[in-house]
Amino acid sequence: MTRTTGQAPYRVGLTGGIASGKSTVADLFAEFGVPIVDTDIIARAVVEPGQPALNEIRERFGEDMIDASGHLDRAAMRKAIFSDETARLDLETIVHPRIGAETRRQADNAGGEYQLIVVPLLVGSPLREFVDRVLVVDCREDTQVRRLLERDAETVEQAERILAAQASREDRLAIADDVINNDHSLEHVRDQVVDLDRKYRREAGR
Repeated sequence: MTRTTGQAPYRVGLTGGIASGKSTVADLFAEFGVPIVDTDIIARAVVEPGQPALNEIRERFGEDMIDASGHLDRAAMRKAIFSDETARLDLETIVHPRIGAETRRQADNAGGEYQLIVVPLLVGSPLREFVDRVLVVDCREDTQVRRLLERDAETVEQAERILAAQASREDRLAIADDVINNDHSLEHVRDQVVDLDRKYRREAGR
């Protein structure tokens, strides 16, 4: 993407499908001192008890989405939105503007020679225009399904529904300036991060 004149620091949008390994890649960049702004972390913060977004979720989806401690019941919400497109869009309407505003605020204060902005749903997001370059973490869909079964999904069918609710692999790759393949070993991923870190530091200095 074209860098906005006078924009500093240089910003790289990191995206990828669920269970593709975005957090692993972000952690490797952080080892090089790169500031990380992670919208997944921000998304959890904006629905903490006492936050306006959680109250709106309660009003829209009911008390079943709130656990006994007053927190968002993520498992219940995940089931609700991945079986109902309208519910998913309603949730996004509540949380996405807040996530976007907090992402921009954190990035403006993070400093660094360049920054990594982690945005799982970068395809179609207004945050795409906020970054100078897009880095996609890519892996085979069967790899994603296996990792989802180890982490979030209860069945293969649920894992496949989760994948289907997101942008396709082809759509993600279509917006990529750079791609990290995460079908192999951690060392293979680390080597790719080392090369890209050098590249982004050069780009940031231009």
